[in-house]
Amino acid sequence: MPEFITDLARSVAFLSRLPVPARFFEGHDGSVARACRAFPTAGALIALPSALLIWLMEGSPEASLLAAFLALALAALLTGGLHEDGLADSADGLFGGRDKEHALTIMKDSRIGSFGVIGLIASFGIRAAALSALISTHGGTLAASALISAAAISRALMVWHWAHLPPARVNGTAVAMGQPQSSAVRVAVFSALGFALLLIVAGASLGSVIAMLMCAAGAAFLFIRYVREKIGGHTGDTIGATQQITEMACLAALVISL
Repeated sequence: MPEFITDLARSVAFLSRLPVPARFFEGHDGSVARACRAFPTAGALIALPSALLIWLMEGSPEASLLAAFLALALAALLTGGLHEDGLADSADGLFGGRDKEHALTIMKDSRIGSFGVIGLIASFGIRAAALSALISTHGGTLAASALISAAAISRALMVWHWAHLPPARVNGTAVAMGQPQSSAVRVAVFSALGFALLLIVAGASLGSVIAMLMCAAGAAFLFIRYVREKIGGHTGDTIGATQQITEMACLAALVISL
């Protein structure tokens, strides 16, 4: 447990801008090969303030869309737009690049292009629409639980994406972070399943939770295949994009299946 708490603290620091005591990084070499097992739990903690905001605004169903956008804005603020940046860069590179080298060059460019803008609009729009539908139709408690569960599941699928592809660059950021340990991948996936059970407690059916998990895993699998074909491996951007893509899949599938 002390080791997991250390991994959790490092994961929170890696995935967000939340302050973490320096003692958790004493003697740390910067690798998250083992610490990534705590990504789902870290994701749930990062999503907690946004979920609380949704729950507090439950009494105003007419403001459900506003509550959804505010929750997503707060989440992006806490993460520093880390995953959104990965989605935008990946969209520009993967859809705008002629070949692997051109795609990787585009992904390193800090400027955003048309595909990146479209990706961000789709991400915020789909997630906000799904959360708004959950709030207005099923209440704030279920919507808040869905946001926490989706945050955990999408972080586990980040680890899955990371582990199932080699680095696309020999000297990229992802290389310095290390390749996830097999045991870390298993812990991440099973802990995410545990967070998915929150939805059943909150009132969702088992069938809807299974549908959500299948859609999220399917989206991650298809993205892995596309990234492998396009650039031959993962980058920090594609890892971040996985989080956004699978969170969209989680929330949209849940709304449709409920």
